[in-house]
Amino acid sequence: MITDFSNETRNLLIELEKTQRDFWNISRPTALFLYNIIKNEKLTRGLEVGTSNGYSGIWLSTALKANGGTLDTIEFYEKRYSIARADFEKCGTSDIVTIRPGEACDVLRELPEDFKIDFAFVDANKRESVEYFKLIHPHLQAGGIFTCDNVLSHKEKVQTYIDAINSHPDYIHTILDLPAGLSFARKIR
Repeated sequence: MITDFSNETRNLLIELEKTQRDFWNISRPTALFLYNIIKNEKLTRGLEVGTSNGYSGIWLSTALKANGGTLDTIEFYEKRYSIARADFEKCGTSDIVTIRPGEACDVLRELPEDFKIDFAFVDANKRESVEYFKLIHPHLQAGGIFTCDNVLSHKEKVQTYIDAINSHPDYIHTILDLPAGLSFARKIR
């Protein structure tokens, strides 16, 4: 049992899992993996691309909050980020979550140069994954972790991203056999 989650949060996660197909939520095993990475690595500055209804963000923000950190999350669709905002409130993490509304590439281009993170999670338009990676790269600190969901289930759509991160000299990359496939990379310099 994860002790960082209140009963209300546990119940909300169960309810959100029922809407997985409607909101394209990540799987519970993937969420638990990301939560544990954040906790065990003591990561504190997270960025999520693709908020949806907040399911993954609840896992990420709960782990980040336990580490004294914060989460910025990007979503273009107002209905989804409104639902997510309410879900973060219910789970007690809204105080450390900043929702950045807008098209992900536009929002990422507008991030200030001094915006630094040690963790990134991408779960948005699969064809734009390579662009998200390129735009996030300068903000991710050495030692930080870059993750991207659906790299097995949407392999053709993310292939340019996979090629880019595999050939980038600043990253060690692997694909984890979690549901839908998770790209996991550590920035080494």
